[in-house]
Amino acid sequence: MPLTKAEILKELKQNDVRFLRLQFTDILGVGKNVEVPVSQFEKALDGEIMFDGSSIEGFTRIEESDMLLKPDYNTFAIFPDLIEDPARGRVARLICDVAYPDGTPFEGDPRQALKRQIEELKKHGFDNMYAGPEPEFFLFLRNPEGLPTTETHDDAGYFDLAPLDKGEEARRDMVNVLVEMGFEIEAAHHEVAPGQHEIDFKYADALTTADNIATFKFVVKRVALLHDLHATFMPKPIVGINGSGMHTHLSIFKNGKNAFYDEKAEYQLSETALQFIAGLLAHAAGMVAITNPLVNSYKRLTPGYEAPTNIAWSASNRSAMIRIPARRGVGTRAELRMPDPSTNPYLALAVMLAAGLDGIKKGLTPPPPIQRNIFEMSVRERRRHKIKELPGTLREALDALEKDEVIKEALGEHIYRHFLKAKRLEWEDYRITVHQWELDRYLIKY
Repeated sequence: MPLTKAEILKELKQNDVRFLRLQFTDILGVGKNVEVPVSQFEKALDGEIMFDGSSIEGFTRIEESDMLLKPDYNTFAIFPDLIEDPARGRVARLICDVAYPDGTPFEGDPRQALKRQIEELKKHGFDNMYAGPEPEFFLFLRNPEGLPTTETHDDAGYFDLAPLDKGEEARRDMVNVLVEMGFEIEAAHHEVAPGQHEIDFKYADALTTADNIATFKFVVKRVALLHDLHATFMPKPIVGINGSGMHTHLSIFKNGKNAFYDEKAEYQLSETALQFIAGLLAHAAGMVAITNPLVNSYKRLTPGYEAPTNIAWSASNRSAMIRIPARRGVGTRAELRMPDPSTNPYLALAVMLAAGLDGIKKGLTPPPPIQRNIFEMSVRERRRHKIKELPGTLREALDALEKDEVIKEALGEHIYRHFLKAKRLEWEDYRITVHQWELDRYLIKY
């Protein structure tokens, strides 16, 4: 049960909390907050704190800029002393929905977009979608001026221990902070590339998971800073080594049971599961601009670095975009492998849910699963199996998004329009920039 307003005020007083952060995200997934002192706690809990929406990416025009922050009491947490100096006053937080001054939900709020899709799922008789993310990140050294570099602080690999894994202490502190904030951590380890790490936390309903991802990214960056390191969720910061993904495990429940599980079906996957998978496949190209939103995202989605490049599913191998892990029963799920951690978690889960639900609504059937390593298949073999490729650049992904009515509807007109405009500008800026690679390759030769 969520805390009441009176209970939160009591917690704030008992723990000598002096500042309350009202957190939300912009359309691009960047975390924002308005911090208020003790004198404003009651006003904040009543959802009466206003901010200037015209200054936030993709929110409103300057003539309609006033917005309200409506806190979700379920998200109340007090930040551990490790990341906030108690001598300056303890800090708590609430994640908020964004609303107009009259209290009407703001259609440009990413959290509201996810809530709309959850309600749509419930209209079709399901309880909720559950999601378990696996966000990866790099830890890099900072230069003497405190600016981040791309120099890793270790040469460790997958599952290595200290002394090879020099990020061990920082990672442990991250885990400790997350646990204090209510996370159930399942695993933490060094990843494949030098300086690359992964911390896995338990799956939850879609909204809680999106909130958790936003909190996770803040904690990781904050703790890294305390260790004089820079944590980045940039998908591909270094050429020639693996990039960072955020594989996301998905399932939907009905009447308290996993609707993906059917003991008697092939692969023990229910018709609902197959339809959901078919929806993800059908809308993969349309939603990848959301799940992989940076120019840099598509430098991760290239062959040879374990990231999927083809629209296919498999009951076993990891080269497919969707993999079905071996566990069955309550743990039956589909692992979507193309998202990366730069995505806005609210929009990412909203489009995943919309895509899968569309498959259920239309009764779609997925093609046969691909059990071979797709990376080793020839072009002719991939064509024979009708395996299409994911968009290869942000521009291609945006073109696909423009054609996908289901994904556009899931975002809503406001978010879709502002997201597309921002990303078109980002691509054009990248396209016209003269990069160091071009100078190295052409300046002398031509």
